[in-house]
Amino acid sequence: MNFRKQTKQESIGFQIAPMIDVVFLLLCFFVTSQIFSQWETEINITLPTAQTGQTPQRLPGEVIVNILTSGQVIVNGQPLNRDGLGSMLQRLATVFPGQPILLRADKATPYEQVIGVLDLCRQADIWNISFATGVPEG
Repeated sequence: MNFRKQTKQESIGFQIAPMIDVVFLLLCFFVTSQIFSQWETEINITLPTAQTGQTPQRLPGEVIVNILTSGQVIVNGQPLNRDGLGSMLQRLATVFPGQPILLRADKATPYEQVIGVLDLCRQADIWNISFATGVPEG
């Protein structure tokens, strides 16, 4: 006596749920890696070189302040005047004490423009400032 039912094995078919999981994880990985690799290279700045220059480790939440040869200041792709930059730095220092700032000035930028940005950082009580340099070729 055989009491087992004779069932036909149905093919499982294509499982969509695991495929969606894999695609979602890949999407999360690439979006995250794109955010952390952003270096604002779309702004055409020729950095001065230094013999000891090296590519620094980016700090989390680091704000990049770009200073063009004309003296124009660009932060997050938006041009700012002196008052706008000062108020932004004040807000940053209030909300995030110890906020790291990276200054990227073109090598032809007048020195007084860089000092003006440094003065605004000092007025906002921002002390964690670093300067971007290029690595010499050769």
